Amino acid sequence: MPLVRWQYQGLPDGQRKAFLFENVTDPQGRDYDCRVAVGALGASREIYKMALGVAEDNHAGAVAERWNHALSRPIPPRIVKSGPVKEVILKGRAVSRPDGGVLRFPVPISNPGFDGGPFLTAPYVVTKDPETGVANVGTYRCMIKGPDKLGVSVSPAQHIGIHFHKCKEKKVPLQAAIVLGCAPAIGLASVAKVGYDRNEYAVAGGIAGEAIALVKCESVDLEVPARAEIVIEGEIPTGVMEPEGPFGEFTGYMGGQLMNGIFLVKCITHRKDPILQMFTEGVPSESGVMRKMGYESTLYKLLKYDCNIPSVLNVTLHESSGSRKFVVIRMKKTNPAQPWQALQAAVALDPSHGKILVTVDEDIDSEDADSVNWALSFRMQPHRDVKITTHKFAGLDPSAAPPGSSHTEARFPSPSGCSAIMIDATRKWPYPPVALPSKKYMEAARGKWEKLGLPPLKPKMPWYGYSLGHWDEEDVENAESALRGDYQQVAERLQKKAIKI
Repeated sequence: MPLVRWQYQGLPDGQRKAFLFENVTDPQGRDYDCRVAVGALGASREIYKMALGVAEDNHAGAVAERWNHALSRPIPPRIVKSGPVKEVILKGRAVSRPDGGVLRFPVPISNPGFDGGPFLTAPYVVTKDPETGVANVGTYRCMIKGPDKLGVSVSPAQHIGIHFHKCKEKKVPLQAAIVLGCAPAIGLASVAKVGYDRNEYAVAGGIAGEAIALVKCESVDLEVPARAEIVIEGEIPTGVMEPEGPFGEFTGYMGGQLMNGIFLVKCITHRKDPILQMFTEGVPSESGVMRKMGYESTLYKLLKYDCNIPSVLNVTLHESSGSRKFVVIRMKKTNPAQPWQALQAAVALDPSHGKILVTVDEDIDSEDADSVNWALSFRMQPHRDVKITTHKFAGLDPSAAPPGSSHTEARFPSPSGCSAIMIDATRKWPYPPVALPSKKYMEAARGKWEKLGLPPLKPKMPWYGYSLGHWDEEDVENAESALRGDYQQVAERLQKKAIKI
């Protein structure tokens, strides 16, 4: 994992790669009949587009359009009798013996020196609402605690937490299955916020363009992908919790010991030569890229189509915030209410997502922090354009409560939880032009730059001057006079406006 992490600490997004480790051993020298893949879905945005099936589409909105199509036209899964995931079936002693069960697989320690043990970082955890029967596929961290026991995150802000508490009220365990490695569409759907009543398998079908083939589990009443690499079946008792962690989290900090669920393994099925899939976590990371791309598209659909804000151009989540906390909404507003309509809808989508939410104009590059900071600095006033809302969920944010706080206090600090700040950083009236040479002069200069063999340019918005509505005819005339070399005429016109003091 440290080898893979170097690319996130030392390479730009476009140069990152997926890794496949084929000769895997552990500190005791044990060999494994299992390969490990890291970065296969989101090492870079290019790889993410490949996983989504839009790698050949260079249109700027290709990712959002594919997600909008999948969310609007989900394809229900189909049940098949068997599949490659059933090539090996392990039960009883094969699961419980000291070197069996989940210990058959080489689960690495993601942050050696800090993690409390090996964690499954790409587990697609399948559960069902005990009342409606609607399945959920979500990615929740799982700590290896033994051959037949794992710790699993059952945060009440997540769908698995809702299932857990419903089962707790019924005094029954929550049946669950952990899928490790399967069709990319399933993995992408598992980390996107697609709505509680939506079946992620159906959304994955919408991404893939065909129904996902599922098989029945051996020991629990759940369905899993027929072509998965590994499936761990079991149940989560709802009458007990125990600490798990620490683990390096999406925040970029270590998540401490948390009271969480216990996953008791009943059966394992897998391919004969399985590949264990892992994500890197942190800032930046593979899971951050996946969350960014998926959640951006979910928010874009919500705002532009579901909330009827056609002026929304795109939504950006910045990786430096773990792709959850810093949201930038770029829009070409047609009335002053639209920025606040977008901000308030976005902040309400998820209790643990969205801490800093900003609306910007169409000439701001929402992906570029410098461009966003420019808008924040000169297109808003804090007393007029800022609102703060409370009752948000911490979602492992270490700023919510000091170390040693109770589990409840750390997740939802008294008396009103965490908060989010909404900022309208759009222009409220016409502005003077952007202070750069106009476009034709910058383009001409770029041609000269390239002829001189100077370093390749990577233009950032804004890279030329343009009008923002406030510039009178005399200013235009003065600029034209200056270009002709008649700047003395400009000086004479200015002198006529002199005043005595």
